[in-house]
Amino acid sequence: MKLVGVSGTLAGGKTAKAVYDVLEAASLMDRSLKTELIDLRDYELSFADGSPLAYFDDDTWPVADKILSADCLVLGTPIYQASISGVLKNLLDHLPEYAFKNKVTGIVATGLSEKHFLVTEYQLKPILSYFKGLVPTGNVFVQNDCFDLESEEIIDKLVAKRLQNLADEILFLQQSINGRMKR
Repeated sequence: MKLVGVSGTLAGGKTAKAVYDVLEAASLMDRSLKTELIDLRDYELSFADGSPLAYFDDDTWPVADKILSADCLVLGTPIYQASISGVLKNLLDHLPEYAFKNKVTGIVATGLSEKHFLVTEYQLKPILSYFKGLVPTGNVFVQNDCFDLESEEIIDKLVAKRLQNLADEILFLQQSINGRMKR
């Protein structure tokens, strides 16, 4: 089974760190699990204009292929202007309608204000549902003050535990789906 994490930002490392922590926790829970972090800072994606993925000669198709071939996902986004990041939305705009069918799609969001946790509930969850993804209940919002300013490590023990719980829920739900599909 493969769990792919996407850090949907072009600036800073907090979102990537939070997504990485979910991947790391999942790897410790299931040693056979393969994980990969797609940090969008490391890729050049075309602006989504409705063209088929095969038309793009940059990183768009390889990134989309990694996401489409994953068994389950954790998507990370900072919250900017009470919305998900533009780079994450652009990536999602490249994907086909059934991209997340039979896939658990966890959410990790980072932001300054505690009120920003609602963005994932009212913006990102409906998008993932459109793609037929199964969204876990234990998604995590990480407020900026939960990170060490210099190392960007998560210093809030409760948040760290919630990230571990999300990893556990993603694995449990995906294993349940996989077992059901084998019947």
